[in-house]
Amino acid sequence: MKLRQNKEKVCGILLLFVILIFPQKGFAQEYEYEIGGTLGTSFYMGDANKSKLFQSPHLATGVIFRYNRNFRWAYKGNFLIGGVSGDTRKSGNVFPGGENASFSRTFYELGGQVEYNFFHYSDKYQYLGTRRLSPYLFTGLGVTYGSGDKSFFGANLPLGIGLKYKWKERLNVGFEFSFRKLFGDSFDVTSKSDGFNLEDPYKIESNFFKNKDWYVLTMFSITWDFGVRSKSCINSLY
Repeated sequence: MKLRQNKEKVCGILLLFVILIFPQKGFAQEYEYEIGGTLGTSFYMGDANKSKLFQSPHLATGVIFRYNRNFRWAYKGNFLIGGVSGDTRKSGNVFPGGENASFSRTFYELGGQVEYNFFHYSDKYQYLGTRRLSPYLFTGLGVTYGSGDKSFFGANLPLGIGLKYKWKERLNVGFEFSFRKLFGDSFDVTSKSDGFNLEDPYKIESNFFKNKDWYVLTMFSITWDFGVRSKSCINSLY
């Protein structure tokens, strides 16, 4: 009995020490993992669309998996399917010789991101200043495959913002808006034709900083928590 009481006292002291000295590392969420689906729109930005948001939007959907490291940090994996299209006649650009081109394709993305929550995200532990609603930033790395007569395969760099809400004890809803910067300039080329196309239409040698191909995602998600963390006092510290 004495040993148990002493152990509980030690746990209490350790927990208080973490709260007072290391509040930013204090506690992890009750559940480690989330899994769910996402649905929204995708659209293209590049030589056939310089600056117009939501021009020629397509349906995008997928599945996501998230590991919650603690209240502030999470790691997410996703598999997405969406569509993109573009037409230079809608872009306002004038190309050498007055040529025009258009394209349409389906893309598949496999990626991973790191998320930073602005607030301690949880529907419990209010004494730690947790909140059910939190905006967040994220970035990471992924790979994109685009279908077509001339297919596309390349890496992408996601940059985005999001908002997550703990709707019920184990149910989360979220919203994300993100840009995917592509490591390649042929995302808007779906034909192997030797005629005019949107891969380097100005005949300027392209690189990562010069290429103009992006796609943008506006996604709503719903996820389910699982994987209860250990209840021991040592594990609850991190």
